[in-house]
Amino acid sequence: MILEMKQLFDIPGERKEFFFEITPEELKERVFSYSFASPLAVKGEAFNRAGVVYVEFSCRFVLSHICDRCLAEFEREYRYEFSHICVRDSSTNDELIVVSDNALDLNELAVSDSLLELPTKILCREDCKGMCFVCGQNLNEGECSCS
Repeated sequence: MILEMKQLFDIPGERKEFFFEITPEELKERVFSYSFASPLAVKGEAFNRAGVVYVEFSCRFVLSHICDRCLAEFEREYRYEFSHICVRDSSTNDELIVVSDNALDLNELAVSDSLLELPTKILCREDCKGMCFVCGQNLNEGECSCS
């Protein structure tokens, strides 16, 4: 979804609400390392407060994972909140989003923000026991007979 920002930059107090979903098929084309089990739902608003444009939104989605310790397959829901400040011209501040053509690609922003928030180690549960290094038994399901 492309958010037209011209009115937001030009009119103090202006607000635009948005809600959209990015389908798992669309996400599969963009993101090769994760398997989305649901659409990425994005809800938020952009607003001009005292001449500064803020974009705040939440993302909700479900990923299919394989546990890094026991290799079990599972799904997990994620919910994240994001906030950005947008400017028209380039700045030395890396925290700001430069929107030079008055159009902000919310799809790209939501996907990149969400992926950056994901944990680096994916476990099926916090106390995952992993696998036996000898026989491959999932130790969450029971003990193995290896010594």
